[in-house]
Amino acid sequence: MSRALVAGLLGGALALTTACSSGGGGNGGSSDGGKPADSKAAVSAAQIAIEPKSGASDVKPSGALKVSVASGKLSKVTVTDQAGKAVAGSISADGASWVPSANLSVGAQYKVTAQAADDKGVVATAESSFSTLTPKQDAGAHDNISDDGTYGVGMIVRVDFKKPVKNKDDVAKNITFEASDGSVVKGHWFGNQRVDFRPEKFWKSGTKVTVHYRLKSVEVSPDVYGGVDSDETFTIGRDKQSTVDAETHQMTVEKDGQVVQTIPISTGASSPKSWNAYNGTMVIEAREGSAIMDSSTVPGLEGTPYKHPVPHSLRLTDSGTYVHGNNWSDASVFGHQNVSHGCIGLRDAPGDKGDDSSSAGKFYADSIVGDVVTVKNSVGDDVKPDNGLSGWNLDWKNW
Repeated sequence: MSRALVAGLLGGALALTTACSSGGGGNGGSSDGGKPADSKAAVSAAQIAIEPKSGASDVKPSGALKVSVASGKLSKVTVTDQAGKAVAGSISADGASWVPSANLSVGAQYKVTAQAADDKGVVATAESSFSTLTPKQDAGAHDNISDDGTYGVGMIVRVDFKKPVKNKDDVAKNITFEASDGSVVKGHWFGNQRVDFRPEKFWKSGTKVTVHYRLKSVEVSPDVYGGVDSDETFTIGRDKQSTVDAETHQMTVEKDGQVVQTIPISTGASSPKSWNAYNGTMVIEAREGSAIMDSSTVPGLEGTPYKHPVPHSLRLTDSGTYVHGNNWSDASVFGHQNVSHGCIGLRDAPGDKGDDSSSAGKFYADSIVGDVVTVKNSVGDDVKPDNGLSGWNLDWKNW
């Protein structure tokens, strides 16, 4: 056999081996008898709809996002923001729709991926992406507590808004309280720009409270958003409660349930009526030190006008009721006469700053915001619940 013939035969063999090992369409090594594969994949009858449409912008964070399906049931819905954080939500019991369990965030981008299966189990998939609006107005919410502050057992958390609030339920739902003793805290609206929060009874000493604000993405009124997401923590200090008896001209001071002091006082005169002291439970809402008592700031106040610096001033109401040092009356007044213009006066030394060692000075030094002061047996009216932090005068069932 010639070399040429041998080479030709070897070349043919190599060509044959290469062709057989290629996995091509020949029948060598095939187990399907040479039948062609099914090139048409099954198409699901499920039709998924995602709102808002992909590419949408300025989407409202509440009520706009919804995933639904026709001719099938949703099996999985995933929504994530630009940081990859998942949005909580739930598929309805019939599998027809999905909605988020809370508001989306404002000024954020979201991606939606949804899967659904038809009655034959064939799965369909849909995707969408959109961005939420950036608020142009916020309600300017602010409260009366300082983070890590300590307050008395009568403390009421007051939240004021610079703009009127229409969606009050949404606002109250997104201001929540976590108390270490498990106290339930509820809010009560006074008008449309103020909501106060308190438990059913006075706080217990030592309770730690955290307020969770989640208002930034809440539309409080048309096109106006809450503007704040934050947490604030405060602690309830010792239990100090003082009771003023306008008939006996005495103030009884209790600490942690024990009477520790009885202080002679002078409170609102019985006449004229505009000088009467309020009855009811009030709460120290500010420690103002030496404050200017100005009769012109109290509508309808009778008598000679005055503008006088008063020492050791503790504010009880927005309308101008104080526990303060009286640095002008004779000592014989205290414990015997009611001569003030509605306030509770404790004996103090002459001078704008009084004397820190006086009855007024010592009471001031030992008082904190949130301490309780109750007035009884006055000829005056009952204090209104929205005057200062006087919400304790409203029954819990009406709170």
